[in-house]
Amino acid sequence: MFLYLLGLVVFYYLYRWVRELPRVPDKGSKYVYITGCDSGFGNLLARHLDKQGFRVIASCFTEKGEEDLKKACSSNLITTHLDVRSKDSVAKVAAMIKDKVGERGLWAVVNNAGVSVPTGPCDWLTIDDYKSMLDVNLNGVIAVTLSVLPLIKKARGRVVNVASVFGRISATGGPYTLSKYGVEAFNDSLRINMAPFGVKVLCIEPGFFKTNVTDTALLSKNIKMLWDRLPQDIRDDYGHDYLQKVLEVAMDKVAKISDADLMKVVNCMEHAISAVRPRTRYSAGWDAKLFWLPLSYMPTCVSDYILNKEAVPIAKQIQ
Repeated sequence: MFLYLLGLVVFYYLYRWVRELPRVPDKGSKYVYITGCDSGFGNLLARHLDKQGFRVIASCFTEKGEEDLKKACSSNLITTHLDVRSKDSVAKVAAMIKDKVGERGLWAVVNNAGVSVPTGPCDWLTIDDYKSMLDVNLNGVIAVTLSVLPLIKKARGRVVNVASVFGRISATGGPYTLSKYGVEAFNDSLRINMAPFGVKVLCIEPGFFKTNVTDTALLSKNIKMLWDRLPQDIRDDYGHDYLQKVLEVAMDKVAKISDADLMKVVNCMEHAISAVRPRTRYSAGWDAKLFWLPLSYMPTCVSDYILNKEAVPIAKQIQ
């Protein structure tokens, strides 16, 4: 019986692997618009797709990001400035893309731009902290997608949204998980709405990787800033040594579990863009596959117990 089940599993994965091998033809005529190409996944994806022959439109927040990409890529790659928080900036880039792609339409948009700070316990934050991150991680994704959606429909192309395993389970306080849950919901509703038009909507759910999102120096600076502005009564609730313990977790655990191989995520993105039969969701990273996603399917009492057991204890803990 065991060997029979094992054979079925092996057959399933072999069948899926063969089924997902075919790639779309005529890459040289297909335009791909990527946000957040200054560094990390977006930067690596832009370079990777450029080498494969796609016509890449890489948007960056900084001039340095644009210059570095131009130096590293072929003359086919187009760079542009984009601030996903700005309606004018989003509209300006969309108009440029419309002029470039013409009647062929836009083959794919990859919503990769995102930020990870401010992040901390919910009672450390203000509504403005939530708004600042949602404007990038969620509203920016929606704004960019809607700005080019008519071009995607024309090409019967793809929308690729970069969410996170924290769009499936909330393991920390603050707006980051909220924004990623929002991306998951937008992705699902858009996928259903666009199916009749032949548009595929795919979601990437990375685990922990070494990018700006998990930059320990950036996270530590953010935690110190939030702690310093807290009223004394809230600091007393958490305890005078709480900050140091959280900083140790940021410097030690986050650094250890973050995977340096960004190609695990980029390969998922590339497959979503170029495969004839892409997957609906891609879980990138062993931590995502073996811990975070299984944890998200467990009963709430079980996942809460595991997460609370690993959390930094506070001074005024109620037993």
